[in-house]
Amino acid sequence: MSKLVKDLITKELTTRLKELEGVAVINPRGIDGNKNHGIRRRLHEKGLRMTVVKNNLARRAVEGGKLQGFDKLLDGPSAVIYGEASIAQIARQLLDEKKKDETIELRGVFFDGETYVGDKGVEKVSKLPTREEAVANVLAAILGPGRKLAAAIKGPAGTLGAMLKTIENNAKDTEGAAPASA
Repeated sequence: MSKLVKDLITKELTTRLKELEGVAVINPRGIDGNKNHGIRRRLHEKGLRMTVVKNNLARRAVEGGKLQGFDKLLDGPSAVIYGEASIAQIARQLLDEKKKDETIELRGVFFDGETYVGDKGVEKVSKLPTREEAVANVLAAILGPGRKLAAAIKGPAGTLGAMLKTIENNAKDTEGAAPASA
């Protein structure tokens, strides 16, 4: 491969990978064309991409970026999976693919400067909450005590209000019945 072609590929990889927070890496060896197409199609449905990379060019492409250090996962043939989805969603999708085809070798996941190696690393990342799940958990934690307080205040006040309404209705009924009997 000429230097010009390598530079073009490196520039393309740099534009694809420079804004990413995290990536997953698999070994594409042993995946035939039909399986490869199926994996790419399912990943694309989730907003993810799989790019087979040359290790040295991928290392050059991420130099000085957020993904610097993910090259620990690059050993032999490598395919990088990335996209708009959170890293936990990517890991969950890869585990689903691994269940469908045992020949897929999961190299690991890299994000926030941390490397999670192998199947166990991918499984660990898949158990992390996505951004939406984390926001929901925080909101539930914030709103939980407020709901309990509101229920504690509203409960006795509601009971008192119901009693007063019953007394008022009974008073109206007795006033309406008294003139009719006279």
